[in-house]
Amino acid sequence: MSRLVTAAAGLAVALHSGLAAAQHNLPLPVTPIAREIYDLHLLMLGICAVIFVGVFSVMFYSIYAHRRSVGHKAVPFHENTTVEIVWTIIPFFILIGMAWPATKTVLALKDSSNPDITIKATGYQWKWGYDYLKGEGEGISLLSNLATPADQVYGRQPKGEHYLPEVDQNLVVPVGKRIRILLTAGDVIHASWVPALGIKQDAIPGLVRDAWFKADKEGLYRGQCAELCGKDRGFMPIVVEVVSPEKYAAWVGDQRKKLAAAAANAWTNKATENLVQPADVTSARNEQRNRMQEHRQ
Repeated sequence: MSRLVTAAAGLAVALHSGLAAAQHNLPLPVTPIAREIYDLHLLMLGICAVIFVGVFSVMFYSIYAHRRSVGHKAVPFHENTTVEIVWTIIPFFILIGMAWPATKTVLALKDSSNPDITIKATGYQWKWGYDYLKGEGEGISLLSNLATPADQVYGRQPKGEHYLPEVDQNLVVPVGKRIRILLTAGDVIHASWVPALGIKQDAIPGLVRDAWFKADKEGLYRGQCAELCGKDRGFMPIVVEVVSPEKYAAWVGDQRKKLAAAAANAWTNKATENLVQPADVTSARNEQRNRMQEHRQ
């Protein structure tokens, strides 16, 4: 068993260095939970590769070494208790060896307790809404839409560097903080998927699911709605911008100023509507006033 694990780990290291460099692997993780998922993926792939090589090596050797042309004859037998015990016990221990790290990762994946910031993410056809519920930035709300021009989508312009996975408003979070995401949907089932952060969770109308991450590196991390949510499902990207605490505080300040300005404009427009009477209301009042004067006379 120990040799199998060692071989699997060695193969995982080779896959990590070779396939990652060739861009044929998962994106490099930037959160603790994403690293656990990434390492688990490589471990499982390594174990499967060792089993594949072992089984097919024995099979091809048996076919070649016991072929009819060298005089071998098939030996009929119905059952072999020893063989049956061996091929039951070995897979059992292999499954235990795979289930142990997988269970640890799943439990860590579901533990969203003690967040520094809580954000509600709501999926719509076909955009995302973000509401900062708790922590620094509480009260901020924004909608994130696809930013790729329609001319690029329909081939009238050359495609940009980040064709499709680009939005007009990023989900901004600080580095080194534990972020809890509450996921729901406003119409149909969606799914938030940002592989570098280790996020993959369905957003279901009427239900609230949660996920979490704690990014340890600044940068832009791109994802996508991973559910068949309608005809424009491919135009529903997710971009998470991880910034320093100082930049995040400045971003929060700017967002609060925008909210205050929007509230002031709304109040001004409402007051103006109350002051400026429609023409039909003014005419009705003048007519009523004239009738009262005629009645008095």
